Amino acid sequence: MSDTPPHIADNLAFQRRFDAQTGVPVAVSDGIVRVTAPNASPYTFTGTNTFLIGRDALCVLDPGPDDKAHLKALLSAIGGRPLEAILLTHTHKDHSRLAGKLSRATGGTPIWFGGKHRTSRPLRRFEINPLIASCDWSLKPDRTLADGDAVSIEDIRLEVIATPGHCANHLCYGVQGSPLLFSGDHVMGWNSTLVAVPDGSMADYFASMRKIIDAGYETFLPAHGGPIADGPAFARALLMHREFRNQQILAILESGRKTVGQIVTKLYPRANVAIKRAAAMTVAAHLEYLAGLDRVELEFGPTGWVHAAKLIQPS
Repeated sequence: MSDTPPHIADNLAFQRRFDAQTGVPVAVSDGIVRVTAPNASPYTFTGTNTFLIGRDALCVLDPGPDDKAHLKALLSAIGGRPLEAILLTHTHKDHSRLAGKLSRATGGTPIWFGGKHRTSRPLRRFEINPLIASCDWSLKPDRTLADGDAVSIEDIRLEVIATPGHCANHLCYGVQGSPLLFSGDHVMGWNSTLVAVPDGSMADYFASMRKIIDAGYETFLPAHGGPIADGPAFARALLMHREFRNQQILAILESGRKTVGQIVTKLYPRANVAIKRAAAMTVAAHLEYLAGLDRVELEFGPTGWVHAAKLIQPS
């Protein structure tokens, strides 16, 4: 298949060089410090970025994975200052698993996020969420945050922006009165986020991307990788890239019914096995989105997952 068109690729220059300074407190802005966890991987890039927000009193955003060294680094960076809340962008374990231990280590700090982990749609018969092991199913919020809520830490006021897509309870946080937005896994500079049904939803992703573009914030601080200087422009390019994928998939189906595996091979002919697995999740999410628009008819396998698709011909 053809690569991403130049008018999209020009604005979609992924930033794959980033000095995370793992475990070291790095000042990002006045009242914002980043400490990156030691969980670098093909799916987490240089590791999960934990943010300390505030000066004399703090909140922590995305405490990260259950890692002793990272907990020690966070407690050192907190330095005995009062911790008012632990916030989460979402409940994938690389963001949330340390929350309970950090709470207990700081005197029972409350944990606030967008509700218990849930799938973006009901499971079909025999269907298993492919990301089931990556999700923090048991964690319960002390306060459930919703779109439009606000969180204040001293003179810093965070706007809560619901951004489902990567998963159902994903939130972004805008620093009101500043250009900064904590974009979690919704927008990252090193790669496009994984949208895997039923944990995530491509329809939700598209809606949330348009929402974040219009939210009025310029610089995005993602949960993996470095800052994105022009966040809205980068988000527009990501959105166009996903829309281009929709068109590629429809073009592949012009010649008749295709399995997900056949579509993946056409789209990613040089991908290794691990990449093809993630690509199959992404293709299934695109197909479910297109089915919702009555563009394709889906065929399901015995496990309830999308197996194949064909175009719905105009009547």
